[in-house]
Amino acid sequence: MNENDEIRRQLLEAVGGLSDDQLNEPEEKGRWSIMQTMHHLYLMERSIAIIISNRLKSKISMPAEQKPIDLTVDRSRKVDAPVFVVPAKRYLTLEKIKEKLEESRKELKKVENSANTDALEQKSYPHPVFGPMSLKQWIPFVGYHEKRHLAQIEEIKEKILSRQLNSL
Repeated sequence: MNENDEIRRQLLEAVGGLSDDQLNEPEEKGRWSIMQTMHHLYLMERSIAIIISNRLKSKISMPAEQKPIDLTVDRSRKVDAPVFVVPAKRYLTLEKIKEKLEESRKELKKVENSANTDALEQKSYPHPVFGPMSLKQWIPFVGYHEKRHLAQIEEIKEKILSRQLNSL
């Protein structure tokens, strides 16, 4: 989980100097704002914690081969977000999204810390790109997924700041 925490620290550092208005400003029409991207990260982490928890309760074991989840950070392949993790189109404050991200991280850690390692390895859940993935791999996947979107956030941030500079 340390890698996940380090990526989260980098994420929060990247958005730390931006105003709530900047965070909620879309890069361009039809694209997610930084805040929507962060809301997506919260929804994804929360969903993964729930999925792992529910699968651990199941009596069915379905082991899965190790997947190259490090490829998640490769943004050359676009992946549409499942509908249940598409962010809301509403104004959120950095304070509120930090609370939500802290809440989802606590939930993921709680699930991980209370899980039996063998059960995490012997049970799986399908990923839309990688196929069946062990529950154990879903935990570091959260960090890779966040790292992917951190690069996206940096791009959005650069465009917003550049646009604001040019409008002066």
